Amino acid sequence: MSDSASPVSSSFSSDPVALRLKPSRQFPFLARHPWVHAHALAEDGRDLACGQVVDVLDHDGNWVARGICNPASRLRIRLYGYDQSVEIGPELWKSRIDAAVARRRLTGPADAGAAERLCFSESDLLSGIIIDRYADCLGVQFTAGGLMRWKDEILDHLKASLGCRAIMVRVDPKTAKHEGGEAIEHWHRDVGIDEPVEYHQNGLRLAVDLRSGQKTGGYLDQRLNHLTVAGYLAGRRVLDVCCYQGGFGLVAAKHGAASVLGIDSSESALEAARASAARNQIETMEFKSADCFDELKEMGERGDKFDAVILDPPRFAGSRHQVDNAVRAYRRLNASAVDLLPPGGILATCSCSGRVSRSDFLNMLMDVGRRRRRDIVMLENRGPAPDHPVAISCPESDYLKCVIAQVW
Repeated sequence: MSDSASPVSSSFSSDPVALRLKPSRQFPFLARHPWVHAHALAEDGRDLACGQVVDVLDHDGNWVARGICNPASRLRIRLYGYDQSVEIGPELWKSRIDAAVARRRLTGPADAGAAERLCFSESDLLSGIIIDRYADCLGVQFTAGGLMRWKDEILDHLKASLGCRAIMVRVDPKTAKHEGGEAIEHWHRDVGIDEPVEYHQNGLRLAVDLRSGQKTGGYLDQRLNHLTVAGYLAGRRVLDVCCYQGGFGLVAAKHGAASVLGIDSSESALEAARASAARNQIETMEFKSADCFDELKEMGERGDKFDAVILDPPRFAGSRHQVDNAVRAYRRLNASAVDLLPPGGILATCSCSGRVSRSDFLNMLMDVGRRRRRDIVMLENRGPAPDHPVAISCPESDYLKCVIAQVW
């Protein structure tokens, strides 16, 4: 029977409802992994309300963890407590948000005019919510249908504790489909702004449209990698592939690259990149709308050469079933990039596919070197900025790889 075949209750039990696991399925959760998929449950909770607090028991009835059930999602339970004293509700969300913000302050005070991630879902023990700050505004993305039960309490706490000017709230259509809810995109309490939010980053004046931008508005995880890669590119001719709104290329141009060509298939992203270049008086970067695979192949056939190539493609693997295809796509893209580099050229190559491990990614690069008969010397093996922490109990949160290498 499919999930949609069973009615879902609209009422909540005041006490946690116990759901039992199948035999020997408790071990990931004893190690504090936060995701319980439906196939791990002996009692799958399809008749519960979305947002019902549940206690997960092993097959023998021993208490394992506490979380929230979503009967419409294959990710049936998200876990938030591994001690029976944990009470799930508004006070827990407030304390976890406050702890996440305090975690960002371990390295120093906030820069009021900059941007940062304040809460990173599982990595901040709050599976299902991402909070980004752009200057004095927030972009909040809910990825767990069960948390929507407390949406207003969470957002009101953010408004009160952070004193932000406006909060854009989003549930993207893909998440809504998987979580059984509706896609949303609105200003919290109808307090919004019409103009893009301006902020500074890596010496650049940037702007983000919180309503139409990707996810919570932009991508912040790469910002330190942008600056580090730029340090290798002074005086070089650079090709920035999948440049989106200019990320790597704009910072490289700002910090001394001789020229930068940015390629992306999204014309709207390129328009935003052109606007950023103009705002920062950058005249050494050009942009082209093209498919990255086709364009790299044509460049190789023409014999084009660049001193450096940056690859920052979108996620190729959203599930474990897509990993093999993703590795093949990374191999093709990186092989085409290597063809454009003379001996001693710089390759900065990235993967944001959490299902593709760091070892998978490095093995892919080794295979590219073997196939192209080139030596690839890794200079740096990097991850995201510190405000995108990794939960050791959730390996999927270690998603971003950024390898800086020299190709001979």
